[in-house]
Amino acid sequence: MTGSLTVIGLGPGSPDQTTPEARAAVEAASDFFGYGPYLDRLELASDKRRHASDNREELARARAALEMAAAGRSVAVVSGGDAGVFAMAAAMCEAIEEGPAAWREIDFRLVPGITAMLAVAARAGAPLGHDFCALSLSDNLKPWELIESRLRAAAGAGFVLAFYNPISRARPWQLGRAFELLREILPSATPVIFGRAVGRPDERMAVATLAEVHPDQADMATCIIVGSQETRVIARAGKAPLVYSPRSAGRPVR
Repeated sequence: MTGSLTVIGLGPGSPDQTTPEARAAVEAASDFFGYGPYLDRLELASDKRRHASDNREELARARAALEMAAAGRSVAVVSGGDAGVFAMAAAMCEAIEEGPAAWREIDFRLVPGITAMLAVAARAGAPLGHDFCALSLSDNLKPWELIESRLRAAAGAGFVLAFYNPISRARPWQLGRAFELLREILPSATPVIFGRAVGRPDERMAVATLAEVHPDQADMATCIIVGSQETRVIARAGKAPLVYSPRSAGRPVR
């Protein structure tokens, strides 16, 4: 008997930002795999089982979940944000491709969630109002040289940039190097948004210029959005500024 496996994006942190579809998928599952802090966000009934693992054990987690689903269980794999954006969905597909034929028989589906860059953008205004791209600054699974080449290409092409996995204790210098590179390409007044733990009690938002920013302003819970040459800032007395990228091209930053 073959079971089912659902990969669920829980959103950035607030229960209000978990979709009804995701909540229904949680209710339907019997076993839950994921990084411990993500599983801690779930209020599970006593008959539901947790299988927590470290954040850097994605493939092992995927294989264990698939083995349990192949044995007939109703399994959920959870991620923060959207599971398809630098998260578990790709690891699950990789495991299915490389695994036994039986894993392809499993009833497999993905439930989307609100990803971090959308939550940060909504807090700041509309910085993703024109063309943008998302980049992970982690060089755990790709060489730093490739990250640099993509940064140069994307910034030079005029994209707004969203940075995931910007910095950690094991990767303390990469974000600083990324800012150095961007200062060679973009105006010093380009707005940079730091959105940390959006939707959670320890949420923190900040907007600065590219000339001012420092890596110490971020941690692994931070998503960073770097504007393009056209991204604009609207100052508001007594309120946080609004940052937006005009829908049409050709309006330089001021």
